[in-house]
Amino acid sequence: MRPLAAAVIVSALGAATLLARQVEVLQSVGGIPAHIAGMFEDPVGLQQDPSGRYFVFDRRAHAIYVIDRARTAATKLVTIGPEAGRVLGPTAFDTAPNGLIVVADAPNGVERIQFFNDQGEKVGGFALPGRTSARVTIGTLILNGVGSLQFTGRSLLVNQPETGALVTEYGLAGTPLRTFGTLRRSPDDSDRDLQLAFNVGLPLVDPTGGFYFVFQTGEPRFRRYAADGQLVFERVVQGREVDALVGAVPTAWPRREVGGERLPLVPPVVRTAAVDPDGRLWISFLVPFTYVYDRDGDLVRTVQFRGAGLIAPSSLSFPSASRLLVTPGLYEFRVDRPAPPLSGAHFDRIPAGRQ
Repeated sequence: MRPLAAAVIVSALGAATLLARQVEVLQSVGGIPAHIAGMFEDPVGLQQDPSGRYFVFDRRAHAIYVIDRARTAATKLVTIGPEAGRVLGPTAFDTAPNGLIVVADAPNGVERIQFFNDQGEKVGGFALPGRTSARVTIGTLILNGVGSLQFTGRSLLVNQPETGALVTEYGLAGTPLRTFGTLRRSPDDSDRDLQLAFNVGLPLVDPTGGFYFVFQTGEPRFRRYAADGQLVFERVVQGREVDALVGAVPTAWPRREVGGERLPLVPPVVRTAAVDPDGRLWISFLVPFTYVYDRDGDLVRTVQFRGAGLIAPSSLSFPSASRLLVTPGLYEFRVDRPAPPLSGAHFDRIPAGRQ
């Protein structure tokens, strides 16, 4: 390789590394208007369909709402109740481009998945075998089991480490299609409950092909899988912004009474994660920082979100490559930005609200 070409490559790598280490503070450019946002009790999910309508998952109200494209009114689509066609204690929701909405709940401790059309009519669903155990929670939010679901439009991905694998894929009729992902070791694999808690995480579809899995407890890590479920790589998540959080991970896990079981109390480190349309992985922590990784597993951005104040996201959703919807707060952000310069001599912080 010619010296000049080598110098350009090294300079470009240095530019990308420096830009990734700078903390970009992204200012909200909009979102759901306050007079509508004030209707919701605990909106922990916000997504937009191709027609422009917004769907809000209000966990505390046990409901799913739809907001028109002009953001002038909200209508309740799915309401509270244990019977089929309603939800009780919902833990997750997702939407698909074909208009289907999936909602997970667990009435009487039995994990259930239901499908609704965009009019709120139930069009399918199934119950998972066994009873749920709240392995890991943030407040009252269950992170494992159906609380981790990802809807592909043709199947569902759920984190169920009790099956012996990280991810179980279900057909829309509830038939298990496959499992993939080897469990990682816990500090004490002889303790079955501790092993399961250390394998709680988020299975995520990469729109460009394959999957990610983000561990939410213990040392933060993520894995990339090919479309056939084969491991491509695993990365440890490190950075000065999360050093104190990771350093505070306990080495002893007292048990607590949960639903008649005594389970180890294992706090999470990662709050949520998502993959953008270009295949980049966004990981948000309990502290208000988000790391962005490219498809090779390299850190390319460090981001904070600001609305009325700094936000620690509970959900991330990408209507497009340039737009990101975030809860809490029901905010919208622009996340595109110019390519980094090749010269490594000087880099200005990207101004808030200009990304």
